[in-house]
Amino acid sequence: MEKNFELFISQLSETNATLDYFTDFEKVIKNTNKIAIKLNQLNYLIGKTDLTKAIEELYEENPKVFEVLDILIAVRTKDKKKTLNANGEFVLLESYFTSLQGVINYIEQTGLAEVFKNKNITNLVDYVFGVEVGLDTNARKNRGGENMAKAVALKFKGANIPYRAEVDSTEFEEIKSLGQDLKRFDFVVQTSKKIYLIETNFYNSGGSKLNEVARAYTDIAPKINQYDKFEFVWITDGQGWLSAKNKLGEAYSLIPSVYNLATLEDFISKIKEEL
Repeated sequence: MEKNFELFISQLSETNATLDYFTDFEKVIKNTNKIAIKLNQLNYLIGKTDLTKAIEELYEENPKVFEVLDILIAVRTKDKKKTLNANGEFVLLESYFTSLQGVINYIEQTGLAEVFKNKNITNLVDYVFGVEVGLDTNARKNRGGENMAKAVALKFKGANIPYRAEVDSTEFEEIKSLGQDLKRFDFVVQTSKKIYLIETNFYNSGGSKLNEVARAYTDIAPKINQYDKFEFVWITDGQGWLSAKNKLGEAYSLIPSVYNLATLEDFISKIKEEL
């Protein structure tokens, strides 16, 4: 088993990133367009020498326009970020947007005042588009997993293997051992011998999540495999696992069916024999 695992580790892919992995421009455009009207109104502040007076004028015209100030420092209000105010108290960032003086303090203390006065930004819509591109990098890990699911689906389609995607565990009432935990499997493949419940993921980088994933699947596999009709299958890849090699090795030794993209053909061959 140790020799097989070392081979498994050596086969892990460096990346599964396609060009559309890096930035989800559809989401960036959608997020920017949602606040474009307010951003265009905030453009009124750019280049004003008496910025406080300009803020007062704009606040009197439409106080809600300042609700989007958070994104100008690459923060989202929904994240409920807190900061220390001038009195050393912890307050929500969005609390600054509820009063004229709060808005003035926010713009001055964040450094936006000088940016506006010096015209370092010429158009806030274009600026926020760039901010959104930067923030979207946080979603890349999720896209790595999505790309993995796409790759596995393409392999199944290419081999003419019928499958279902995103299937809830509640569909399989026979599996009592999962208790009340709702589980959604990435794929389900049914043959004449078994129903394979499949999870897929890909990790470009390490982190504590990898240990948690390996531990979770080590726990769930025997709960499913105790039923002759079912088998849990884990298809994972990515050199992020090198940082959690020991935990992956433990899972590899305890879960009978663990594959990567290099060994996926072995699983496909097995399925085709059972169809």
